[in-house]
This record gives sequence, C-alpha cells and structure tokens, in this order.
Amino acid sequence: MQSAVTPQATTTPLIEARALHKHFPGVKAVDGISFGVRPGQCFGLLGPNGAGKTTTLEMLEGIQAPTHGQVLFRGEPVGAAFREAIGIQFQATALQDFQTVGESLAMFARFYRRTADHDELIQLCHLHDILHRDTRKLSGGQRQRLLLAIALVNDPDLVFLDEPTTGLDPQSRRNFWHLIETVRTRGKTILLTTHYMEEAQRLCDEIAIVDHGRIITQGAPQALVHQHFPPAVVRLPADAWPAGEPLPAYAHRREHDIELHTAEVQPVLEYLERIGAALTALRVETPSLEDLFLKLTGHSLRA
Repeated sequence: MQSAVTPQATTTPLIEARALHKHFPGVKAVDGISFGVRPGQCFGLLGPNGAGKTTTLEMLEGIQAPTHGQVLFRGEPVGAAFREAIGIQFQATALQDFQTVGESLAMFARFYRRTADHDELIQLCHLHDILHRDTRKLSGGQRQRLLLAIALVNDPDLVFLDEPTTGLDPQSRRNFWHLIETVRTRGKTILLTTHYMEEAQRLCDEIAIVDHGRIITQGAPQALVHQHFPPAVVRLPADAWPAGEPLPAYAHRREHDIELHTAEVQPVLEYLERIGAALTALRVETPSLEDLFLKLTGHSLRA
C-alpha cells in the first residue's frame, strides 16, 4: 500500500470518458457521455435506475466495450496494464464458499504481480478480528470491508466503488464512509456510484448526474446546489396549505410536501401566517443534493 500523499493539483485526468455510447437492441443505454477524473479525486456518478450510469461504469472498468467513443487512462487507450492499475468493488461479488476472510484475501492477491502490504491492508479495512471467520458468516458491513480490501489488494491507483453501501444500516454506512476517506489519504483516486445523496455530498469532490444516457449536470456538489437554489427552503406538509389558496411562483408541490425556496426566511414565515397555513410541522432547511436531483430528474434517487 502506498504511503499517504497529497494529490498534486492537475487538470490532466487519470481516467477519461470521451463521447461514450452504448447501444443495445432498441435501447441507447449511454448516449454521448464525456468526463474526466483527476488524480486523487473522488468522482461520483449519480442517476436514477435505467439512467445509464452502471453501463458507463462498466465501460470505464473495461467490462463492456463502447459502441462508440473511447476510454483513456493517463491519456492513452486502455490496455493490459490498466487491469493491474485498477481495483473494483462490484455491487455484488460472489465469494468462494468454505473460505475464511484471510484465505479469500490471499487468493485474490495471487491474481496480481503487484500487491499491497498484507498486514497494512488488514489494518486499513479492520479485518484482524474476522480473519479466521467463514465468509458466509459475515455481517453486511464486514462483507463490504472485505470486498474493499479485495479491491485494494493490488495497490491500485484507481478504485471503482459501485454502490458500496447499499443494504448497510446507517451506522455501518457511516463507518464505511470513514474507511473510504482513509483510503483517499493514501493517494487513491475513486470513482463512485451511489444511491445515497448524503454519501455523495460527503465523499465526492465532483459529481455528474446522469439521466437518459446523458450527463445533465456536473460539478462540485455544493456549488451545483448553490447554482440552482437560493440559500433556504421552507417545507410544510401539503395538507397544511389553505384550501383554495394559490401557490406563489417560488413554491413547488411535491408528493407530500410544499417547498418554498427563498433567500429571506422571515418574509415567507409572515406570508404563511397571513394566509392561515398550518405551521406546526414547518421546517426550514438548507437545500441539498437531494433537492437538486429532484429538480433535474423529477424523482428521487433510489435503489
């Protein structure tokens, strides 16, 4: 495992998608996606089911060939050396039955010429206490830590994490976030897909939201939120709105809520009181990545 490094500021992508297209019979799964991931960056691909993000990720990983377009690694078309330089944590990975955690990690290490320091990897992924446990008897969080260790076993420069915390309880998810942040301090570049907005906002330096096979927006999470929303959103249940009262132009009706986006909260509260809205369940919040996703795609990001 490489020692901790501070990524150098650079505009040269470590990996780059250039006008990627992927067509299946009757379906354009990916329709001209382009972006680059800089060394040391955590880049997030977000999108609803069927948006094309998983297909995009598989083309970047070399699992699927693009119908059109190109994937570049360090400015060159991907080749045999690319396999040695990347690690992948898939959404689902079948582990060998009747193996312990330690045996599974050793087996995957034998697939590569270069490997991370064994003891350091065990410490990094907190595997010491479960090294002799059968992989069939792992909890969700333990299994994900093992799969991350397997993705790091060849000491890769670039790590693909495909929805790594799906199915974990909130505490295990946050523990895994801390683990990913620790991996980043080792100088690793991460390309992440996730269904959790809080996860993307915490971990990612940059995100691309994909829908219908295209990137619909890209940038730093907080900068994108500020670009699309004023500083505050006032939320109240839809049934708290007075019957027959029209919504103002800055209000939006969601499935169960009404949202009023504003730069000045006090005038909005005075207006709601004046029209007789029920304020018992009113909430004042900062707009989030979830709000941005709803605005751009029209529905929640869900597994």
